Amino acid sequence: MNDVLPLAMAGVAGLALGVAFFGSLWLTVNRGAASERPALWFIGSLLLRMSVVISGFYLVSGGHWQRLLSCLVGFALARHIVMRLTRSPEEAQGHLAGEASHAP
Repeated sequence: MNDVLPLAMAGVAGLALGVAFFGSLWLTVNRGAASERPALWFIGSLLLRMSVVISGFYLVSGGHWQRLLSCLVGFALARHIVMRLTRSPEEAQGHLAGEASHAP
């Protein structure tokens, strides 16, 4: 029973790290594509995002592989959440329409 709370907290921390990572990636792509210096946006964002996530994983795990795994599961779950939230309505409907047009 005492092991469940640290694992759950590690999962929530992984979820928060994932939302921050993939949310800032989405912002970087949107702003970097319209920027006069896109390489600066992408490289700077990559270094900042990776350093925050790796440091977060290290701090959350505390030397326990179970916490690290729980954090990683939360991180992966955040990827799916952010992808669903940042999808435009045209992409969501266009994806379904594209699949239906290939039906025999």
